Amino acid sequence: MTENNHKNIATFIHLSTFSRFIIPFGNFIGPIVLWTANKEKSKFIDDHGKQAINFQISILLYAMILGMITIPFFIFGIFNNMDFLDFNFFDSIHINVNKPSPLLYIGGSLGFLAFLGFILELVFIITASLKARDGIRYKYPLTINFLK
Repeated sequence: MTENNHKNIATFIHLSTFSRFIIPFGNFIGPIVLWTANKEKSKFIDDHGKQAINFQISILLYAMILGMITIPFFIFGIFNNMDFLDFNFFDSIHINVNKPSPLLYIGGSLGFLAFLGFILELVFIITASLKARDGIRYKYPLTINFLK
């Protein structure tokens, strides 16, 4: 197999993470299938496959941690000023929109951080794909090495 073909396979390993927009868990399935089928062909493909899979697992872990922190802030922030029981037998439900809770601001900030993380993830995947196309090894930032 030519070196150009190895670069193409490594590029497609990174780009296959975008299949999550079509297939559930495609960001794991695509790189794992391409990597396992081609990892013996070259060290270059093996390194890029491990990096792509490690990055996706790391992103999942970070998203789960951020979600576990964010969700309680949203729940307590939204339901903080809501009257669930009115003694008029549910004739009116009051939601105070004039004074949002500080918890809602914290939850919104964490939500914005998650959105920023998503944008950075897209940038890192595209950068890794371009580096693989050029034959350069790429290490994703903030990646936990699950596969070594």
